[in-house]
Amino acid sequence: MGGGGHGDGHGVTYNGLTIHAPKRWHSVAGRGMCAIMWFWVFYRAKKDGPVVLGWRHPWDGHEGHDHDRESSH
Repeated sequence: MGGGGHGDGHGVTYNGLTIHAPKRWHSVAGRGMCAIMWFWVFYRAKKDGPVVLGWRHPWDGHEGHDHDRESSH
């Protein structure tokens, strides 16, 4: 049972499966995607954190929208 190896000898073999070291661009792309993910998580935490933690209701701060709609009916 081959692990899809190329026979270059680089990598670790365990139970007949050879795990090759990642190429440089794989590591750089992975770190870049990780950074984008964390920036997104922190951005959404800044916007939605109080609601998720129960400190504020999602509808707090939108009083003006409901009153304008009711007065036009």
